[in-house]
This record gives sequence, structure tokens and C-alpha cells, in this order.
Amino acid sequence: MIVCMATSMMGVNGFVTTIGSSPTNNNMRKTNNNSNMDNKSTFVQGGGRRSFSLFSAIDRQNESNLSPAAMFGSPISEEVSAFNKNAITFIKNGLFDIVYHDGDAAGVESARTYARFYALETIARMPYFAYLSVLHLYETLGMFRKANYMKLHFTESWNEMHHLLIMEELGGNQAWPDRFLAQHTAFFYYWFIVVVYIMNPVMAYNLNEAVEDHAFHTYDEFIQENHNELKDLPAPKVAKDYYGSLTMGDMSMHTPNYSCTDEGIITVAGPVRDVNAPIPCETLLDVFVAIRADEAEHANSMRFLQSQASDIDFKREEGEECLIE
Repeated sequence: MIVCMATSMMGVNGFVTTIGSSPTNNNMRKTNNNSNMDNKSTFVQGGGRRSFSLFSAIDRQNESNLSPAAMFGSPISEEVSAFNKNAITFIKNGLFDIVYHDGDAAGVESARTYARFYALETIARMPYFAYLSVLHLYETLGMFRKANYMKLHFTESWNEMHHLLIMEELGGNQAWPDRFLAQHTAFFYYWFIVVVYIMNPVMAYNLNEAVEDHAFHTYDEFIQENHNELKDLPAPKVAKDYYGSLTMGDMSMHTPNYSCTDEGIITVAGPVRDVNAPIPCETLLDVFVAIRADEAEHANSMRFLQSQASDIDFKREEGEECLIE
């Protein structure tokens, strides 16, 4: 936990330097009700970054199309984004892989495997709690009121809670030291994210994108290494109760994934899985495949919400005009 907090504080120092030197952040609250909000975005596309606006020349000054990133945030540099990713990798590989090392036992046979997942899922919920807390505060103060952002983050937290319940049913929370480490780390991480989200939502979303992306790869590696064993084990009851009656559309976690072609035309990528298809949940393999897909959706949402043009209430259709900056 000391390593985690030390690395986090290193991140805060970097955040303060970046945000403090950004004129966009200094002027954001003065301009959030003006029509000069340009809603520009930098998206990863084709291996590079392209700056473009999802708004056409006619509608780009529509001041109702605002998001937390647009109203309270400022863009971050590639260097800061890379630092966030490296910090998360260091914390998870350098701390959790040591504390929860399962020795020579196979993953599905080791209690340490599920204890590790329990700890990670306990902590993974904190960013969504933090976002909700700050957005409720902004709503109370009359600074920002868009229910769909709170709905999205609540749904994400609800999803992560069921990941946690699954790991508890698999025995991940049996040892007191594991609960102590996970819960106390989560407590400090929550307040850290609250501060970061207030300072710059873009930074908070970028940091959580790194967390969720790492979680996706963690579960993917576990599935690849234990595929045969997992498919012979039954799904926990809590997983069947949660996933058994849901489709991806019911979970309401998908955010748009826009791109802009060289010709200035919008393309819209679909969700990780079919929004209308039921989610299989008969075996433990089905459960971990579903959790892995959830983490991918979370990472996609965090990536989308970093954009200054990420208003989830502003819908664009395939083939419409976008402006390449």
C-alpha cells in the first residue's frame, strides 16, 4: 500500500504541473457557458493521433453539448498518459503480483488467484464512486446537471460490484489480511480519485482507462492459461443471477466510439459484444469471458470520456460530417 500511495503521489505532482500550466484549464469555468467551446478532440486512429471535431461547421457551437471533460477538464499530454499507464503497471505487477503470488499452483486451483482478483475488484470500483460523488456535488451546486453521466458511472460501479461478489463467492475474501489490504487501499484510492476528478476529469478518466485496460489483459491472460479447467467448472450463483437475465444493452455501459475519416466522415465503432445478445453464463469460463468483456467496455468508455467532444447525449450517425482540425 505504501508503494501504491507513493506512486500515486508522484502522479499527483505530475498532474498539478500539467494542469497548472494549461491556459485551457484556467479559463474553462469562465467559458463553459459561452459559444466559443470548440469541442475538439484527439482520438487514436490508425496508429496515430488526429485532432478533429465531431460537430459540423453549423452545429459545432451548440453550447448544450457539454461534458465533464469539456466543462471542467483540459487535455493531457502523451507523456502524462504514458506515465499513468506505467504507474498502474508498476503498482499491479510490483505489488499485487508479489502479495498474491500463487507459486506453482494452477490458477483455478490457487486461492491466491481469487484473492488477487478480489483485491483488484474492491479497488476497481472506487473511481466510479468518486465520479458519482463529484457529479452529485456539481449538481447540488448548480454547476453541472446531466443525469446520463451519473447513470453511466452508477452502472459501471454496479457491474464492478458484481465482479467483486463473484470473487467473494469463489473464496477470494476469506483471509483477513487480504480484506485489510484491499479495503484500506480502496479507501485512500477513492479520495485520491475525488481530488484528481475535481482538478481535471480528463486526467481521472485517463488514469482509469489504464486501470481497466490492465484489468482486461489480466483476465485475458488468466483465461488463456486456464481455458480447459475453467470450462469444466460451474458458474457461481451470483454470476448466473447477474449475467443470466441480461444483455449488453441492459447493462447500459456502452458509450459511442467515433472516428473521423480522411474525407471528413464520421464512422461509429460498435460495442465489444452484441448489445442484443444474451450473455452466456453456465461455466466459470463464461463468467471470466463476460468479466473480460466488461473491462473492455469500461476501458472504451474511459477513453471516450476523455475527449472534449465526448457528450454522451450528443448522438452522431455513421456518414455524417466531422471537421478535421
